[in-house]
Amino acid sequence: MPIITLTTDFGVKDHFVAAVKGAIYSELPQATIVDISHEISPFHITEAAYIIQNAYKSFPKGSIHIIGIDSELTPENKHIAVKLDEHYFICANNGLISMIASAFKPEKIVEINIHDKINTNFPVLDVFVAVACHIARGGTLEVVGKVIEAVKMIKGITPIVNVGDKQIVGNVVYIDNYGNLITNITRKQFEEVGKGRQFTIKARSAVFKNIYDRYSDAINFTVEKSKREEDGKKLAIFNSSGYLELAIYKSNPKTVGGAASLFGLSYRDTVSITFE
Repeated sequence: MPIITLTTDFGVKDHFVAAVKGAIYSELPQATIVDISHEISPFHITEAAYIIQNAYKSFPKGSIHIIGIDSELTPENKHIAVKLDEHYFICANNGLISMIASAFKPEKIVEINIHDKINTNFPVLDVFVAVACHIARGGTLEVVGKVIEAVKMIKGITPIVNVGDKQIVGNVVYIDNYGNLITNITRKQFEEVGKGRQFTIKARSAVFKNIYDRYSDAINFTVEKSKREEDGKKLAIFNSSGYLELAIYKSNPKTVGGAASLFGLSYRDTVSITFE
């Protein structure tokens, strides 16, 4: 039976996540449910897209991903089920799904039309669960919706390359649990534009001259521990997803602070790379 994943902005204080899981188990007692995240910032589809984009490919083909972000049904926010990259996604047609894949080429899209059969004001619990369980049993998308050709598209924030390939101007698109700042500048773009040139990264008053592959690469372990710069050291890396990340080594936003607070940066703030 396919894995069913859950990504929501419900948090974990309330009963919502447990209710959704209970509804799935009531229909499919043998189901395997995996939480991707329930700590998405409320209604933040860009943040959700970044997390799902970097998680779903690790799951087996055929997995079913329920996305409970901005999911209230309205005339401008219909519900859809999408087969993409041999995975199934159930969500609102709010643009989120278009940001999950760099090249959005869905195999099939349906606009869910079973609402008249379900009395609900909690669509993730009722409608999305019903669709997910139908797919998990081997059901086709056409049974739960009408085929449509396109979804709402959001390109998101795209880095700008200035004339002469002298500068890339990007933005913060996500702040992780450590307060690290993830930008929309990729390693691929950096290498294509930079062509091996020296560079300077600027984010407000923070300046970086090097980009590391791992956090620990920024630390000089040949220096005696009591004398070397370690905890609190600022650094730039290409993270495991291939995006430029600005971080503080072994940061803790609840005590010493993270890159976001220490650099004074938040979502959509500018990060630039200037090449010499």
